[in-house]
Amino acid sequence: MIRKMIKIDRDKCNGCGLCITACHEGALQLVDGKAKLIADSYCDGLGACLPECPTGAMTIEEREAVAFDEAAVQKHMAKVSDPVAPNLACGCPGNSVKLINRENSGCSIPEKTVANESQLKQWPCQIKLVPVNAPYFDNARLLIAADCTAFAYANIHNDFMQNKITLIGCPKLDDVNYADKLRAIFETHEIQSVEVLRMSVPCCGGIVRMVEQALADSGKVIPSSVVIIGTDGKVMERN
Repeated sequence: MIRKMIKIDRDKCNGCGLCITACHEGALQLVDGKAKLIADSYCDGLGACLPECPTGAMTIEEREAVAFDEAAVQKHMAKVSDPVAPNLACGCPGNSVKLINRENSGCSIPEKTVANESQLKQWPCQIKLVPVNAPYFDNARLLIAADCTAFAYANIHNDFMQNKITLIGCPKLDDVNYADKLRAIFETHEIQSVEVLRMSVPCCGGIVRMVEQALADSGKVIPSSVVIIGTDGKVMERN
């Protein structure tokens, strides 16, 4: 049958996730950092998500599609809401781009940094998941960290992550060269500085090479530094 359906321009989508929370039928998910219609039968075609899109990536089109299935939607939403059976991280609303506000409610005094308090300022933090156009990159100080550093260095939040946007990845196990994505981030935003946090093991040097390649390819001059953490959790070198 021909009916009205949501159409998403992936080139315009910045992965903010606002359309996902606006869709009461659960028809949209983030897949590879972009909004995607996961099933025609979940979309009622009314376009409640359109006003929430900040980039104009959402439109309505008429095309061949199966009928809207309210019973299927109710079953789908029940599963999505079940904490025992959550959506996979590759496409759930938990991938929505957001800044994390840690200010004390009703208190005008700046919050002091205390032990065991998270300093993560944004979500998501995996290099693979962050959208290049995420607004939190504007004028950011970046920490690009090999994921093992968070387990080796006990006070990573206060000593390295504080007041920075943190990206994590593994140059060996991720099996992805992030140089192109990092280059796009450097080109798209005014980045104040880049600090790379790596382990002392040889395979971890790949994350430094990716950042160096991205900086060179971007053509931008951005202050950068590298900190090497030993497997005993101590800082071995800063440069």
